[in-house]
Amino acid sequence: MDKKTDRHEKALKIIQKGTVIPAIPLVLDANRKFDGAGQRLLTRYYLEAGAGGIAIAVHTTQFEIREPRYNLFETVVKAVSDEIGKFEAETGKTIVKVCGLCGETAQAVREAEFARSLGFDAGLLSPGGLQRLNEEQLLARTAAAAKILPVIGFYLQPAAGGRLLSYAYWRELCRIENVVAIKCASFNRYTTIDAVRAAATSPRADEIALYTGNDDNIVIDLLTEYVFNENGKTYRKRFVGGLLGHWSVWTRAAVALFEKIKAAKEPTAELLTLAAQVTDMNAAAFDAANGFKGCISGIHEILRRQGLLKGIWCLNPDEKLSAGQAEELTRICAAYPHLTDDAFVKEFLCGYGKKA
Repeated sequence: MDKKTDRHEKALKIIQKGTVIPAIPLVLDANRKFDGAGQRLLTRYYLEAGAGGIAIAVHTTQFEIREPRYNLFETVVKAVSDEIGKFEAETGKTIVKVCGLCGETAQAVREAEFARSLGFDAGLLSPGGLQRLNEEQLLARTAAAAKILPVIGFYLQPAAGGRLLSYAYWRELCRIENVVAIKCASFNRYTTIDAVRAAATSPRADEIALYTGNDDNIVIDLLTEYVFNENGKTYRKRFVGGLLGHWSVWTRAAVALFEKIKAAKEPTAELLTLAAQVTDMNAAAFDAANGFKGCISGIHEILRRQGLLKGIWCLNPDEKLSAGQAEELTRICAAYPHLTDDAFVKEFLCGYGKKA
């Protein structure tokens, strides 16, 4: 087995065991041009904070990077991939590399091929903007992408461009070889259970890891053992990790919380309290009060306040903080300092110049 194959196999084992995977934002300068140095710094922050993987070219990275007028998809993906490679070479660690895959079949396959050429371990296959495709067509698209790269299925909430999908859809998706995980980000208890039940009762249950993307319910997802009784048989399944926009901020604290949850034998009063606090923090960061309109800007603003970004610029100039969102961010940071990582970020920024 060559080094490249060995590294990929290690990454797939990490996915199955469960880890912290932040969805990395796009870094721009004041002219809304790609800031390569800033992107590398932000990537290194997640790695130094203890993240087990990084997801790029996803919603938090701004889907607009694929538009011809910006033409940033390959540039941004390569920049993050290179920084991860540098970190792996320095530390001997294996970091899970996840690339978002978008569009209809031809585009998704093309993006999967590019990601594979850079050594990515899995593709997060977004259903966003594909309402015109029926479930059978979405499944065919998944099968095509999975022939190129291991696939993470994605239950994306309608507010972010997703759609409701049936239990039958998830049951069939779990049958597809090389589907290695499912990210549940439907922000809905009923639809989350559909996906979990499909994975739990699938003949491939042991091959499919569940990752929470329910930023409104992170801790509870990770604490819960789902149990289903069907046809005289009991099926059990847990979320093993998170692939989250929320974990792109306060990442050091997120890693510590994840490790505490994994070590807990059962839910405790402390963890249930933390669950509500994390949800309160997410409401401000993701701008839940305004239908998540300011979610990307909210993430940027937190990183800007910490010094990890110079500004909150997005490719779309209409992406900005909602009225009152900045005040909400101030409130939650003051209310829950134990769930932030300001001290770690300060130390990281002081030492980054010596490592860059």
